Parts: sequence; C-alpha cells; structure tokens
Amino acid sequence: LAVLWCNNNALTTLDVKNHSALTTLKCGNNTSLTTLKCHNCALMTLEVGGCTALKELYCNSNQLASLDLSDNAALWYLYCFGNALTTLDISNNTSLKTLSCYSNQLTALDVSKNTLLALLYCGDNQLTALDVSNNTALITLSCHSNRLTTLNVSKNTALKELLCRENLLVSLNVCNHSALETLDVRSNTSLTTLYCYENALTKLQVSGCTALRVLYCYKNALTTLDVSDCTSLTMLYCFGNALTTLNVSKNTALTELSCSSNALTALDVSKNTALKELYCYENRLTTLDVSNHSAL
Repeated sequence: LAVLWCNNNALTTLDVKNHSALTTLKCGNNTSLTTLKCHNCALMTLEVGGCTALKELYCNSNQLASLDLSDNAALWYLYCFGNALTTLDISNNTSLKTLSCYSNQLTALDVSKNTLLALLYCGDNQLTALDVSNNTALITLSCHSNRLTTLNVSKNTALKELLCRENLLVSLNVCNHSALETLDVRSNTSLTTLYCYENALTKLQVSGCTALRVLYCYKNALTTLDVSDCTSLTMLYCFGNALTTLNVSKNTALTELSCSSNALTALDVSKNTALKELYCYENRLTTLDVSNHSAL
C-alpha cells in the first residue's frame, strides 16, 4: 500500500502504522476521527484538515517536510519526531499536552499559545532560541542538541526533568525549582555558570562542560557528582546534599569549595593548591590534609 485516500468518512480511529511503502495518506474531513496512528511509514504527504475532533496524532518516523495542523484545535498529543520538518505551526493547537518533535530540522518553535503543555521534546533540531515562559505546566523539557545560547526556565517551576545537553549555553539558572529531579547539561562547552541550587536534584550531569567556572548545586538530593571534565572550575558549592564521595583532583583551578553537610568520609584536596576557601564541616571526615595550601 503506497497511497491511501479515506477522507470524508465517519472514521473514529485509523491505524496504518508500519506500512513501509505508504507515502501518501489523505484522511481529511473525518470529523469524528480522534486517533490517527501512521508512524513508521514512508509518508511524504499527510492531510488531516477538517479532522476537528482529532486528539492523538502519531506521525513520527516518516519523511514529512510539512504538516498542517491548523484545523486540529482539539489535539492533545502530537508525536511528529523523526521527520524532515523545517517549520511547525502549533498556534491553533492550544489543547496540546504533549509535543514530541525532536529529530527534525526546525530552526524555530513557538509554543507561546500552548499553555497546557506538560511534556516538550524538541531536541536534535536547529533551534537558536526557545521561549517557554508561558508554559508553566511543563514537567519535562528536553531541548538537547540544538543551538541555544540562552534558556530561561524561571517560570517553569513544575519542572521535574530538564535535558539541555549539547547546546551553546553560556549560563543557566534553574534555582528554586522544588520538583526538579534531573538536570542534564552535558557537552555545553561554552557554559561558564550553572546555578541549580535548592531543587530536588538526584541526578546532575555536567560532563563535557570544559568551560564551567561556577557551579552552585547546593541543597539538593545528590548522592554522586562527577566534575572531572570541569577543569576550569573555580567555585564549587555542593553543600547540603547526600554525597558520600567527591573527586576534585582534576579541578586544579578551584579557589572556593563548599562541600559541608554531606556524608563524605574522605576528601583529597592535594591537587587543589589554589584554594582560598574550604568549607567541609558536618561530614564524616577522619583526616584532612591542607598542608600545601598556602593561599587557604
């Protein structure tokens, strides 16, 4: 099956997924259609105009270069990842709760009208900017592998997961997000400042952040912290977590280290001879050697 025209019917659901030869699907004006599954095909043309009741659209993993959703105001879930989309207009889709449009060729994405969005996956595109200030219901934001230089999530206090690795971020502030559990900023090679304190982080990934100088991740729930790639780090404030180990041997530029109120049983700062301030109280240390730290 390469071509399917089924428009102007009374379909309520349509499932044509995994038809690897299907290139054209026209199902417009099915006004009762609520669910359309046409993923994992070879679609280059998809028409859903007039499908005013459509709530779920799975058209991912095709070859779509364009997608017109202007008639689909009832849409809740949109999965269009893995296509060749260069633009995506969802301004009429104000009921959207989930948008998964990663692995396309998008250079811009306007989600300002989609205030009900809880899950947004827009990674692996070519985005240079992303405004999520109106999306206060966001729980997961995955915008990795783009060209973002800034990201403001100050209004997104319901976030539990923020994945923004492999961008061009210079600074990032995600403080006081009490629900935030996962933060992935890996391979942001321009990132110099990261403020992510007073959250609920159990996972923080900063590998590949070679320019990072300031990391404030205190008062979270971290049990591990790998800063071995952060060789430019001068200020590390990680107090008030649940760290049992902390390796700062690669962070020779450190001038300030605050790791108090953790569960550290050992702390080796022999390589950190530039230290001027060291706070390590309320741990389980039995020894501490600072004999070579003339600046302390």
